[in-house]
Amino acid sequence: MTDRRLLLAVDAPSLLHRNHHARTESQLHDRGGRPAWALHGMLRQILEAIDQFAPDAVLFGLDDRTSSLREQAYPAYKAGRAEKDPALVDQLDRAGALLDALGMRTVTPAGLEADDVNASAAAWAERSGWSCVLITSDRDVFAHISDHTQVLRLISGGIAGSPLLNPARLHAMYGVAAEHYLEYAALRGDSSDNLPGVPGIGEKSASVLLSQMGSMRAVWADIDHAGGATLVATLDSYCAERGTRRIGASVLKRLSTPEARERFEFNLTMMSGRTDLDLGLTPDVPGSPGLLPLEPDRVARVVGHFGVPSTTDLALRVLTEPPASAAY
Repeated sequence: MTDRRLLLAVDAPSLLHRNHHARTESQLHDRGGRPAWALHGMLRQILEAIDQFAPDAVLFGLDDRTSSLREQAYPAYKAGRAEKDPALVDQLDRAGALLDALGMRTVTPAGLEADDVNASAAAWAERSGWSCVLITSDRDVFAHISDHTQVLRLISGGIAGSPLLNPARLHAMYGVAAEHYLEYAALRGDSSDNLPGVPGIGEKSASVLLSQMGSMRAVWADIDHAGGATLVATLDSYCAERGTRRIGASVLKRLSTPEARERFEFNLTMMSGRTDLDLGLTPDVPGSPGLLPLEPDRVARVVGHFGVPSTTDLALRVLTEPPASAAY
């Protein structure tokens, strides 16, 4: 029988960056005089998400800001990004301590990122029979969407206005099955991480390629053992049905170079999230970090430090009540 419990996994750096830029004008400082608008904005959004989803546990992924295994493998990883505002850096550095003080569970994997925590959260939920909702503003986590994991992609509309993506909605957006989204991303590349895509293969052709061939394993096998005959025939048939220019031969030519496969495999390695991290979740131990409900006194003290009474009231209401699964 499937467990009714729900894990909410949060990409904390993604939300902090977004709230820093959206709320800088507020210049909110905590009672200690430190900049707090990004921290407060992130917390407020997570409280709204908890109110909406009523999870049993909440997990926050944080980036290791001291080292990066991906940057060691590819020094140009994320190159070109603007220098971070010192006020944002300060709040990124304080996020873990704030969440720990509140009683949440935080994970900062050595040399890795919040994306890896999200990947492991989805894998943990599947093994444990839980449902999972990943909250982020990035597309990287779309690769973890499945029948048990959905993604709330935070956009300008906030929690209430953000899309909750499941396999059907992901397919409607990109024309790609959820289990092949990572291959789609590896073909397309990711400019935000400074990862070029396979030359000549854009979003549209990547979507058509995967929807018609099923997987890149099938594509490479056809190129290696049949000279790409099935690939060309399949893509040209697809184009003929839609009355568009045939693309089979041009796609085959672009994929047949050693550089194309090397780029695809490299992107796949860089984009793949770790699914084996120890998240430290102990759902059978009442009161352990990350499990809801939290202690009212603790919530009032930690959230009250922001000096925003409405947020403290919301926190006391949503963090100290039993999760929805307790009703079953």
